[in-house]
Amino acid sequence: MKQYEEHKEYSCELYRSAIEFIGKRWTGIIVYQLFEGPKRYHELLNAIEGISDRLLSERLKDLEQEGLLTKHVLTEAPKKVEYELTPLGYEFKDVFQAVMNWAVKKEQFMRGNK
Repeated sequence: MKQYEEHKEYSCELYRSAIEFIGKRWTGIIVYQLFEGPKRYHELLNAIEGISDRLLSERLKDLEQEGLLTKHVLTEAPKKVEYELTPLGYEFKDVFQAVMNWAVKKEQFMRGNK
């Protein structure tokens, strides 16, 4: 029984940590934008309406530290930086799709109950 409780506690902690990370403002839309392939910083900034320069930089650093994306400094003049999802980052696509499927079903349910 003790082992079950420890496993349950650990599972809850993993879940909480993942949800808090995914739930950070702008994180999901940044990853979503990168599903299409690598993008430069200003491409992301222009594609995500309402995000500030500072917050985009912060979230990109978070995603890089968590192993979801890599930052490539291109050796062109002027220097350009490109961001690309890692294999772990691309796995988020399944999570994103599952959440979207649930959201659509929830929306349909809510419309049907009005």
